[in-house]
Amino acid sequence: MDTVPGLDLDHPPFDLLDAPGRARLQASVDIGFHPADTTLIEAGQASPHVYVILKGLVHAYARDVDGVEQRFADYGPGDVFGAWAVLAGRARLRYRTAGECLCFLIPAEVFRALIAGNSRFAAYFNEGLATKGQLSVSGDARRESAELMLTRVDEAQLAPAVHVTGTTSIADAAAQLRDAGVDCLLVDTSGMPEPGIVTRTDLLDAIALQRLPLDAPVGPLANRPLVCVDAHDVLFQALIGMTERRIERVVVRTGDGGIAGTLGIAEVLSHFASHSHLISLRLARARSLDEITAAASGMTGLVRSLAAHGARMPYLMGLVSALNERVMAQVFEHVVPAEYRNRVCLLVMGSEGRREQLLKTDQDNALVLADDLDWPELDAAMDRFSAALATIGYPPCPGRVMVDNPHWRMTARQWQARVAHWRSHYGGEAALDLSIALDARPIAGNAALFAPVKTALMTLGQDEILMHHLAAGALGFGAPLTFFGRMRSDAQGIDLKKGGIFPVVHGLRCLALRHGVAATASIERCEALAALGALPGDLQRDLPQALNVFQRMRLDAQLAALADGRVADNHVDTAGLRRLDRELLRDALHVVKAFREHVRRVFHVPG
Repeated sequence: MDTVPGLDLDHPPFDLLDAPGRARLQASVDIGFHPADTTLIEAGQASPHVYVILKGLVHAYARDVDGVEQRFADYGPGDVFGAWAVLAGRARLRYRTAGECLCFLIPAEVFRALIAGNSRFAAYFNEGLATKGQLSVSGDARRESAELMLTRVDEAQLAPAVHVTGTTSIADAAAQLRDAGVDCLLVDTSGMPEPGIVTRTDLLDAIALQRLPLDAPVGPLANRPLVCVDAHDVLFQALIGMTERRIERVVVRTGDGGIAGTLGIAEVLSHFASHSHLISLRLARARSLDEITAAASGMTGLVRSLAAHGARMPYLMGLVSALNERVMAQVFEHVVPAEYRNRVCLLVMGSEGRREQLLKTDQDNALVLADDLDWPELDAAMDRFSAALATIGYPPCPGRVMVDNPHWRMTARQWQARVAHWRSHYGGEAALDLSIALDARPIAGNAALFAPVKTALMTLGQDEILMHHLAAGALGFGAPLTFFGRMRSDAQGIDLKKGGIFPVVHGLRCLALRHGVAATASIERCEALAALGALPGDLQRDLPQALNVFQRMRLDAQLAALADGRVADNHVDTAGLRRLDRELLRDALHVVKAFREHVRRVFHVPG
């Protein structure tokens, strides 16, 4: 069909309409001319039209918590506004032309009919960022994403759960493995409430390495406790769990606590055409730093492949973090002699500590030492560790937040003294160090050494003065991204980290500390705060999606930069975004603006 001149029905959101909907829109749309400084929609009032700008610029204004009107966003050619004023009968913003403006006018009754008759078109306007995010993945990519990311564990081809008693001999157990066509058995032992698990590898090691006789019982060989996943868990999440724990099979539980079967890497890979398992396998077989480096070299390719198939950002970040953790832990074991590994604890911080790293970024790590540790070669070992990570592709941290820096390498008592110092020093380097430490999590060595340090950190949330100064950091950067259309940007584009990611990450970090939430991942912090009633309803829903939008757009820009031979950074060129992506970005940045105001009110930070 012929489109209305200038009104593009083949791009979002009008491409979401069915053919009858497009025909109805085409037959009813009108064009209106509006002089400069014309108020098209007044805040609090209904609108007789939904507007699509053909030419010109419209400013939207909102009132802040003090009732002062401020410019909220800009709308340019191709942008749609006024939908809320039609659907809810009351506009949230005031819309005023910045100069002469030419707009397409969609009658309110026609727009409401299009919403009623087209569910996907309705979702675009009625739902939050979550729905729009799904709409931004279209056609085959959306179907691939659904298949890849929404498959449940019970949809996989599970291996049957074969039980034996603890008195079963190694020879009989091996025969049962062969007859049942499985590679593990569940071992029921008298006096044990739960079975253990013994694998084909366990039996082989018992015979070849421990020199046990074939008639020895398998009970002592069983591994406990069972590592389990729920039958309704997402299959991709099971893959992340196996990668983190360095295992290749888990037990699948039913809703009533029963055992449905076992799930292994082979079954998972039947659904996922990625090479994540190959990276894990190469890491498991690596015996030198060169072999670890070779295994880790496939990480960027893995990220590129999963991103191209529409992988959801939380799952993608979880898998990458699990693989990064394995790389770093293996390097750590390579440079730290076995006799010292229980006397030290390796921490990761920053995006790796929050499990939000996608591409290899700066090293952010630290060390907790046993108070009585005597290791003369500590300095040299940590120098080798940092150098090895740099060789693998994790560049040194410009701020020297690394284990080869004594400032980030302390005994447990020294760490607790540092925390006490942070309680009385609110700004400068102390505030930055505290923010970094709040995202710390242990990945190698003796995690128990970090426990008292974590406890000390969590007590800081009750210090109102400290929290006031710490939260001010979330408001330190301006928010040029809240203006869309004619957004302010430099030659590099817009810095998504400063304008979007950091205010959310740091704001959630502060709120989590205040409310005693120990989680380090931003999404987990958000969920915990929501459960405690510490976030307004809209922010509970939209903050995770806003973060996903920023992460996805930054990743797309970084992968494109790497493909072009450029250095990947945090900037995105908004002029090159699709219209729906620009809408998503604008929505996400509005969420950030609302969240900043929430943080400001909670911690009494002046505007």
